[in-house]
Amino acid sequence: MADLSVYIIAYNEEEKIADAVNSVLWADEVIVADSSSSDRTAEIASALGARVVQLEFTGFGKLRNDAIASCTHEWIFSLDADERCTAEAAEEIRRIINTDDSADAYFTPRKNWFMGRWIRHCGWYPDYRQPQLFRRGALLFETGDKVHESYRVNGTTAHMQAAIWQFPFRNMAQALDKANRYSSLGVDRLEAKGARAGMGHALLRGLWSFFRIYILKLGFLDGWAGFVIAFSNLEGVFYRYAKLCERKYGWDRPPQS
Repeated sequence: MADLSVYIIAYNEEEKIADAVNSVLWADEVIVADSSSSDRTAEIASALGARVVQLEFTGFGKLRNDAIASCTHEWIFSLDADERCTAEAAEEIRRIINTDDSADAYFTPRKNWFMGRWIRHCGWYPDYRQPQLFRRGALLFETGDKVHESYRVNGTTAHMQAAIWQFPFRNMAQALDKANRYSSLGVDRLEAKGARAGMGHALLRGLWSFFRIYILKLGFLDGWAGFVIAFSNLEGVFYRYAKLCERKYGWDRPPQS
């Protein structure tokens, strides 16, 4: 039987960490990669039997590499604090890691719950991101990415069928806070790519993001939740480019007499 490590990235997630840890206690090792949370995240995780490691946050790419390095088993499954591993996904993971001809890395579908409903469109289902189940050494993240981290797969990839659950926002306030935080983290990436800085450009990129999610990805079929998701993406993209303008043109303080 192959052994499995699960790592969970968390920061000030005392309201969510218990459910995340409990959903993977069937694994051989559960690691919570905490970045000096100021709440009870680490305490709660430890009490449930997880091994807590404190990792400095300088960006999600490096954080994930460091979390992977903390794992001790051949197979690794990643989970965020706002995600839950379902019984169906757990069964499929066990089957994959104990099959001789398994791929080296697997994308995991995610079902997202928002505004009292499961989101079926908006690009939120099956909502694959980076591979979440992989062999040791098969996945490496780019350390320069602070958010929406890039990765390289060393080997073959496949897709799981069973979905995990994600509860991305506790409330609207948290959704707005995350949009603000991620737009700030994304400025460095835009700058590194040589993105054009201009408020008109920021508006056009934001409007395109809304159109892509609400129309092309059928967000309108998710009701008001779909509209809010599309509008939040408009804001996030707009302010990411606006913050790039702020950095380029130096709007941080008024002229000095």
